[in-house]
Amino acid sequence: MNDYDALRDYLMRQKQTEFVLSYEQIEEIIGAALPRAAHRASWWDSLRSPDIQMPQREACLAAGFVATRMPDGRSVRFRRKPSERRR
Repeated sequence: MNDYDALRDYLMRQKQTEFVLSYEQIEEIIGAALPRAAHRASWWDSLRSPDIQMPQREACLAAGFVATRMPDGRSVRFRRKPSERRR
């Protein structure tokens, strides 16, 4: 189990196509503080460098979501991948 399995599980339970979570909400979900690197947009970019394994990206993609850091630098938008839409 990695640190982001709880995030994956949380995302898998969501019915919404798109929503935003603050860093504080994400930390509550994973039960730990996010690393300083999480404040960089590239750390959340689910579509960047797919050959490099990053546990937070793998958790989002496994749940069928793409993550993007919001311009405020304190929250993340999760958007369901089109092929993963629930009926």
